[in-house]
Amino acid sequence: MTPKQFVEKYKQDAVNSQHEKGIDYRFTLAQAALESGWGESAPGNMFFGVKASKDTPENKKQLLTTTEVLGDDRQGYRFPVVLSITKRPDGKYTYRVKDWFRKYDLPAQSFSDHAGFFYQNKRYAEALKVKHNPYLFADAIAKAGYATDPNYATSLKNVIRTIEKNL
Repeated sequence: MTPKQFVEKYKQDAVNSQHEKGIDYRFTLAQAALESGWGESAPGNMFFGVKASKDTPENKKQLLTTTEVLGDDRQGYRFPVVLSITKRPDGKYTYRVKDWFRKYDLPAQSFSDHAGFFYQNKRYAEALKVKHNPYLFADAIAKAGYATDPNYATSLKNVIRTIEKNL
């Protein structure tokens, strides 16, 4: 799917989420695009890579392969399945693992749940102060630990720019 097609297909879900929770729709669309490869990989309508918790009902979670960047090679216990652990040049470790993620009946549910996720986790309280600015919000959620990728905020801001060009 092209960026233009992605924006056309999911913009309203992101706008509805903004009306519901106040997080700028451009940020939400960009994060959905980044996390799903422009909609190419959204199993179970899961656009944001939000992990399932121990309280997530069985029928609302799925075991998927993912990549995590962590500080040492002793974190395998955190995942149901570890496929590989590789040391990086920066001294950190790339983990290929299987982990539990949320799943949804409709894309709109994923977008709505995504916004709620930031409110349910206290570590994003500072980020929510800048929720109306997609670039500052991207920096703030990365600083708060949203993703293990050290370049996450930069990648996300690049996608926000692409989204803006396709509005």
